[in-house]
Amino acid sequence: MNKYKPVIGLEIHVELETKSKMFCGCPADHFGKKPNTQTCPVCLGLPGALPVPNKKAVEWTILIGRALSSKINSVSKFDRKHYFYPDLPKGYQISQYDEPIAKGGWLNLTLRNPQGSKTVPANLEGSRKFRITRVHLEEDTGKLLHIGIDTLVDFNRSGVPLVEIVTEPDFDNSKDVKRFIEELQVVIRYLGVSDADMEKGSMRIEPNISVKKLEVGSWKLEVKKPQTSNLKPQTVLPNYKVEIKNINSFRFVKQAIEYEIERQTELLEKGITPRQETRGYDDKKGKTYSQRTKEEAHDYRYFPEPDIPPMIFSKKYVEEIQKQLPELPQNRMQRYIKQGIKYQDAFTLTRNKRIADRFDKTTLKIKTVDNIRVSDVANIIINRKETANLTIEGLYRKLKEFKNPRQIDEKALDDSIKHLIEINKKAVEDFKKGKENAIMFLVGQVMREMKGKADPKIIKEKLLKILSI
Repeated sequence: MNKYKPVIGLEIHVELETKSKMFCGCPADHFGKKPNTQTCPVCLGLPGALPVPNKKAVEWTILIGRALSSKINSVSKFDRKHYFYPDLPKGYQISQYDEPIAKGGWLNLTLRNPQGSKTVPANLEGSRKFRITRVHLEEDTGKLLHIGIDTLVDFNRSGVPLVEIVTEPDFDNSKDVKRFIEELQVVIRYLGVSDADMEKGSMRIEPNISVKKLEVGSWKLEVKKPQTSNLKPQTVLPNYKVEIKNINSFRFVKQAIEYEIERQTELLEKGITPRQETRGYDDKKGKTYSQRTKEEAHDYRYFPEPDIPPMIFSKKYVEEIQKQLPELPQNRMQRYIKQGIKYQDAFTLTRNKRIADRFDKTTLKIKTVDNIRVSDVANIIINRKETANLTIEGLYRKLKEFKNPRQIDEKALDDSIKHLIEINKKAVEDFKKGKENAIMFLVGQVMREMKGKADPKIIKEKLLKILSI
């Protein structure tokens, strides 16, 4: 029995695709731009510059919160988070602390594929709910560029709207973490608020990891009512945690967590409590490395941002924003399964909203066509690359072509059969000697020459008619 259990929580940062930055009018699209060309006194933190919040960024943060079933606070405010680092020009970051935009919530996740099952919906076997602690809005920092012995700073990214999604420490393995982040990325893309591209850094992951030693017989007595008791296992969290900063790859997140669990377990085996610290991940060496001692909330000296008044959200305002929510991927997947789509196809379709939308529009068009099923539509969209750029009308015609292969040039088919009989004399002789399998060889040859557009039953009937004369 394993004596140790990992305890993992996540901090996920998502850059919003607004036109302008969080507190100024500079363009927010910074990727690939010449360094320090998209800046102004506000995002450079120059004296006297005043921040003005981006309304669209606030609304999109509310939208993310509702997509994660979070409660939107009626009052929310910005705070100053103080720390000194070269990529933070003001010496503090405008963030949120005790009154974020959204609190609580969850994301349901299908953890394993029920193989062979066509009807098991995502909310049954293999599903688990991971809790959200908070969703808050802040400004991004600048970007450090290490060139040789020099460290340069690009402030184009400074001030870009950044949503932070914090989870409860509900994870105990790297595989679940990876699946959770993948699902969250799909949800964010469905909302249309960010491309959540990890390679570009518009989605970055910071796992907080500790390892808990499981003591046999470690129980506590919880008194619920007089003369009533209940024994429960200890749920106390370890007295330390290690944060790995700014990972921008699903694979690297998984590798970093696995390395860190192994490193911490080895220390605990020696009787050493791992140090509470912030670490980086070296993907070339496959190892984490120490960066600095991990800060606590009091180290940041939070206080309310004096230049921005609190935000007050009415119930009606939140409801209007919530109306923008699309059908989310998990709900869409369950709908597809109920329509007769097998689990794996439903999962594949819902990973990309554009593809799922094409599927829905195509199935809506073929409702009056009896011999085309929704599973046929799923199959052609998922498995046939030549249909990727077809219009809905083009998809519809292609479906009819696949389902009605008899609609071909009869003369071309007859000519093909006559030609293949002439050049496959051995197969013809074998058939006439009683080897019935020879006819199927000829059918295959004709199908190949007709590029699969002919009905094999029609081909066989024509061959039998000719060879029987």
